[in-house]
Amino acid sequence: MPTTLTVNGRVHELADFDPATPLLWVLRDHLGLVGTKYGCGQGLCGACTVHFNGAAMRSCVLPLAAAAGQKITTIEGLAADARLTPLQQAWCDEDVAQCGYCQAGQIMSATALLAKNPRPTDADIDGALAGNLCRCGTYQRIRRAVHAAASTLPA
Repeated sequence: MPTTLTVNGRVHELADFDPATPLLWVLRDHLGLVGTKYGCGQGLCGACTVHFNGAAMRSCVLPLAAAAGQKITTIEGLAADARLTPLQQAWCDEDVAQCGYCQAGQIMSATALLAKNPRPTDADIDGALAGNLCRCGTYQRIRRAVHAAASTLPA
């Protein structure tokens, strides 16, 4: 049964997919959007975070059937005209990434937070990113990057 996905503003017609296939594998294996990472496969680590109608969502536990007809944004869809978002730039400026594996999921969760709350407190940031795990422990740098990006946004 064909499925229509809108990912990063582009419409994709997909045929012959099991509707229970996790969105993560469709994004990575069939659309070539490999910024979304596989971490745990259980929605616990956050490496696979995408935006689902603007909200941060774990794509490893989101079945393709639930994603059909919805607006999906991956890390590849954040920057416009090859220009980093203020958060992505702050990520670079604050030297957040160490191994980098979790960073796309962290950025997607932080972007969703800033869209709802342009002036988050440390507690807001910690709460919004609590489910995004970083094995390298760059949490302090992540927090600084979110605050730096927030300072560039209109209140």
